[in-house]
Amino acid sequence: MDVLFLSPAYPPEMASFTRGLVDVGARVLGVGDSAPESFSPALRGHLGDYLRVPRILDEPDVIARVHHWLGGRRPARIETNWEPLTVLAARMRAAFGVPGMNESATLGFRDKPLMRERVAAAGLRVPRSARVRTRGEAWEAASHIGFPLIVKPVAGAGSADTFKVEGPGGLDSVLDQLGHVPEASVEEYIEGDEYTYETLCVDGRPVYESVSQYFPNALVARQNEWISPIIRTIRHLDAPPVRDGVTLGRAVLGALGMGTGFTHMEWFRKPNGEAVFGEIACRAPGANMVDLMNYSGDVDLFREWARVVCHGTCEAPTERAWSAAIVFKRAQGQGRIAHVEGVDAFRRRHGAAIVREELLPVGAPRRDWKQTFLSDGNVVVRAPEDSEVLRIATDAASALQLYAR
Repeated sequence: MDVLFLSPAYPPEMASFTRGLVDVGARVLGVGDSAPESFSPALRGHLGDYLRVPRILDEPDVIARVHHWLGGRRPARIETNWEPLTVLAARMRAAFGVPGMNESATLGFRDKPLMRERVAAAGLRVPRSARVRTRGEAWEAASHIGFPLIVKPVAGAGSADTFKVEGPGGLDSVLDQLGHVPEASVEEYIEGDEYTYETLCVDGRPVYESVSQYFPNALVARQNEWISPIIRTIRHLDAPPVRDGVTLGRAVLGALGMGTGFTHMEWFRKPNGEAVFGEIACRAPGANMVDLMNYSGDVDLFREWARVVCHGTCEAPTERAWSAAIVFKRAQGQGRIAHVEGVDAFRRRHGAAIVREELLPVGAPRRDWKQTFLSDGNVVVRAPEDSEVLRIATDAASALQLYAR
C-alpha cells in the first residue's frame, strides 16, 4: 500500500508517524519542503520516495508538482498530522481520487467559526463567537460578546497567537499583535479547568480515546515564562470530572462528520460541572502528547494511527495501567544552558516513576518559549493514580531548574 504523507520531517514528531506507516506495511511517499540532507538515518530509511517542494503551504504548486511526480500512480491514502496541511490533504484526495475526509468536513475542523456553527447546530454548548476581518468588526463582536474574551486566528493551531482580553483597554493592543492574521475569531471566555479529548477514529467511530488536563490552562502557560506547564492523562475515562467531556467529544465528532484518523479536542469543565466545547482538530495532538498517551497505556499510537488509516482497525488496548504527566521546563536567563539543578535529588525521590528525561544539556542554546510549548526540555512521570502522578509532576515543576547565560 502506497501512502502519500505530507511533511514527514516537520514538525519533528512526524517522523514517528512515518515509522508507524512502515510498521503496518505501507510504502511511504513523502512530500515536504524540508531538505532530505537534514533527515535522520531512520527517517530516510522509512521513506520509500520523497518529493521536495519549494513551499509546502503553496497548495496549487504542491498539487501540480505531485501530479507530475506521481506520473499516473495513485496512492491508496493521502495523510498528514500537521494541522496547516489538513485542508491540502483533503484537496489532494479529491484531485487524485483517493478515499478519505473531504474538504468540507476537514474545514469544519480547521475553520474555528465554522466549527462552532456546526457544533452549536447539533445542540451542543459552545462559546459565543464571531469571525472578524477588520478592527471595526472586532470591536462590534466584543460589544455583543462582552469582556473578558478570547481573540485567536480562524485557522490557528493550538494556543499560538491566542490572547485573553480582560477589558476594552486591551483590545487594540491585541489587534496590533494580530496584524499578520487575515481572519480572527472573537470568542466568549470560558472560566473553568481545561481538558483535552483525543481519539483514533474509524469512519467517525472512536476506537481509542484519551483525556488529559492542562495545569495551568494552556493560555495561562503560554503567557507566563516562569511557569513549568504540566499535561496529565486521566487513567479512567468514566471518572465524574471527565465523563461528560467524553460524551461531549463523541457528539462533536458526529456533528462535524469525522472520518478516519486522529482527533484532538480541547474542552472546559466549568465550576458548576458543565462541559463546554473549546475547539477540535482532525490531527494528532502536539506537545509530545502522543508520547504521553503511549506511556499511559503502554501502547504505540504512532503505529495504531497508521493501522487505523491503512487498515481500518486498532489493536491498542483501551484500558490504561497508568496516569502519566509531562512537565515542560523553561530555563531562567538567556543564551545557553549553563547549569541544571535538582535532577539527582528528584531521581532519588521518584526514580521508579520517571520514564523520560529530555532536558537540554549544558551548552545547548535556549529555545524560544513563545514559539514552542516544548521549551527547554521535559520530564515524563507516571503512577497508577491521577493524584499521585500530579503530585510528582508538581514536584518536578518546582524542584528542577535550568539556568542560562
